[in-house]
Amino acid sequence: MQTPDLKIFLQQVAAGKLSVETAMQRLEHWPYEDLGFSKVDHHRQQRQGFPEVIFAPGKTAAQLKSITRALYQRSGLVLITRLAPEQVKVLRTLKLPLKYNAIARCAIIRKPSARIPEKGCVAVVTAGTADIPVAEEAAVTAECLGAKVDRIFDVGVAGVHRLIAHRSQLERARSIVVTAGMEGALASVVGGLVACPVIGVPTSVGYGTAFGGVTPLLAMLNSCAPNVAVVNIDDGFGAGFLAALINRTGAQ
Repeated sequence: MQTPDLKIFLQQVAAGKLSVETAMQRLEHWPYEDLGFSKVDHHRQQRQGFPEVIFAPGKTAAQLKSITRALYQRSGLVLITRLAPEQVKVLRTLKLPLKYNAIARCAIIRKPSARIPEKGCVAVVTAGTADIPVAEEAAVTAECLGAKVDRIFDVGVAGVHRLIAHRSQLERARSIVVTAGMEGALASVVGGLVACPVIGVPTSVGYGTAFGGVTPLLAMLNSCAPNVAVVNIDDGFGAGFLAALINRTGAQ
């Protein structure tokens, strides 16, 4: 229940158009719904402007279906990340309007009434093609939160002229997500070109001494560009969510 919906709901009760008993039934699982194995946070949309997001790994088929159904019924918008192919098959049995992005490993289930108006722009940049899965997770997340997303892929520092060709796209973005493995230098380069916040996402792409993303993580944390902040290794979701929040603030 979003803020405008809650206001209308309370006005209906106050005006006698909605009985107290009916109101209590609708609020039965607010602010959270206890499924036994999970406490689904229906109040999160009220607090943060977006429903709770489902992290798929580690959940059984029954758990995944129950949580998804609960969120869809209450908010009409469900974002599920890190889905395995067999879990997608499980979700399709719910017969809900599911859209699956195989590269991002994300699914969105949305009622037409739950669509968030598109505002502003987030740029999602990758150093290489191997970074695209993490970047797509960020892009799908940001789009789900109402941001227009410009995808700028394979523009790493080994051929930095490729990045410069997209200067206008970078400059119109309200926030930028940069995914890079190897030495992770791209975040600093992008940060030095723009005035908006840059969110670095170190990826686990690289040979031995990349240490599964630790080397680009440390490199990004030591960036000399003061507008660069860093999320966890391969955390496209966290970067996309944060970028969308920054974009939303700038778009108001």
